Amino acid sequence: MSSLFGKILDTRPRDGESTRGHIEVLDTTLRDGEQTSGVSFSPAEKLSITRLLLNNLHVPRIEVCSARVSAGEFESARAICQWASEHGLLERVEMLGYIDGGKSAEWVKRAGGKVINLLVKGSERHCREQLGKKPEEHYADACREIVAAHEKGLDVNLYLEDWSNGVRTSKQYLYRFMDLLKDLPVHRFMLADTLGVMNPNQVYEYCKRMVTLYPTLHFDFHAHNDYDLATSNAFAAGLVGVKGLHCTINGLGERAGNAPLAAVVAMVHDMLHMDTGIDEKQIYTVSHIVESFSGVVVAQNEPIIGENVFTQTAGIHADGDCKNDLYCNDLAPERFGRKREYALGKLSGEASVKENLVELGIELGKKYVHQVTERIVQLGDKKEIVTQDDLPYIVAEVLKRDPQQNKVKIVNYALSMSHGLHPTAAIKLEVEGTEYEESASGDGQFDAMIKAVTKIYHSKLHRRLPRLVNYTVSIPPHGNTDALVMTNITWNLDGHVIKTRGLDVDQIEAAIQATLKMLNIIEGL
Repeated sequence: MSSLFGKILDTRPRDGESTRGHIEVLDTTLRDGEQTSGVSFSPAEKLSITRLLLNNLHVPRIEVCSARVSAGEFESARAICQWASEHGLLERVEMLGYIDGGKSAEWVKRAGGKVINLLVKGSERHCREQLGKKPEEHYADACREIVAAHEKGLDVNLYLEDWSNGVRTSKQYLYRFMDLLKDLPVHRFMLADTLGVMNPNQVYEYCKRMVTLYPTLHFDFHAHNDYDLATSNAFAAGLVGVKGLHCTINGLGERAGNAPLAAVVAMVHDMLHMDTGIDEKQIYTVSHIVESFSGVVVAQNEPIIGENVFTQTAGIHADGDCKNDLYCNDLAPERFGRKREYALGKLSGEASVKENLVELGIELGKKYVHQVTERIVQLGDKKEIVTQDDLPYIVAEVLKRDPQQNKVKIVNYALSMSHGLHPTAAIKLEVEGTEYEESASGDGQFDAMIKAVTKIYHSKLHRRLPRLVNYTVSIPPHGNTDALVMTNITWNLDGHVIKTRGLDVDQIEAAIQATLKMLNIIEGL
């Protein structure tokens, strides 16, 4: 363990030094990532993801499919290869193949591919129990396949499947195999932690052994995330000189998935102080396009790409950000085409509120900032979702003591509903200091209330009200009967669209709040 920590210290950049070397990233979203349960990309989606990976992100290598899976997979592979060839990117497109007497190699050639990643057994157990062959038989088959694929004009990389178990439990088998393979036309040897069973210290030790024994070979490391250690394991592999790291967008992959590209790239840049050539600013956009294609939702707290990872919730953190970035690290959101946000809720402080107000272009005095903060904390205690969109309405609510800001107030109202009778509503409004009262019946309680308000405006104030054009209600996921209700109403007044929102534990009360906001807005038109 001490050797691993010592190596970590050695990777810290010296004065005036930014990067030391390059690590090659292979993205296998379209091959290994598609093994995620329930994920199947259409041919058009595969081609779109290919373009995003190569054109937008500038990923050095992508693995797009497994050979001989289906006719549809062949057509997808051929479309990808045709596009890549037209754009001079074909050497960066790779396909998985098998030791099958040349069938995979022929499949890749017909698809228009140039690079095949042949799968061989990296552990004796897999060789004997899955293939039912003696090591010498598998060695011979693999060597013939490599030579034959090379003679077909394909560049050959080699996956050592279950290497993580082989290097620990069948070293003699593995090193004998490597001694036969090292002089064959293989560009890269890919060390696969197929079952996701290694920890960083083991990866460090065993990858270092491979690099030391075969210093002229190019090694990749392929991590799986079963113990949530995929990124850490990739870090350990990079420390000892492994030249390539495998990952997927959003960590897609079978079981617990693969190493996520976003975290791996940030780790290589910040922890290993090496370059990947990948455009960090494109990661977030590409991530969420793949999210929509795959249907696998990115966790809100997923590093780099989660919706909330650049959101400060505690007021003390927002205050620290205003004082020389005390709560910021090297993962600046601007690196990834994002911006820092400050959540509003029961932990909010005045610094968080100020940051949000500045973002909206609203300027308030210290007294009102304090009152707005108090109101947000109250709403947070009621489990209410307080967003930046809510902030103007909260500000308006706080400023309602100023008659110039809030000309309309609800003095009182009563609603009634009885079986077999139309619901009724009675309401008393104060408009610019004068009180008006009306009642009405309707098809529902809110409809009755709107009709009573309409009577006041039409008959007594001689003004028109906007037409209600949309009314939606939502509650937080998994909400119970006491959940807070969010009512959004869209109104139209002579082509002028007004959107208002009300929040309360009672749907009708939330709708009334939204209506009151509308009345105050039209007073200012």
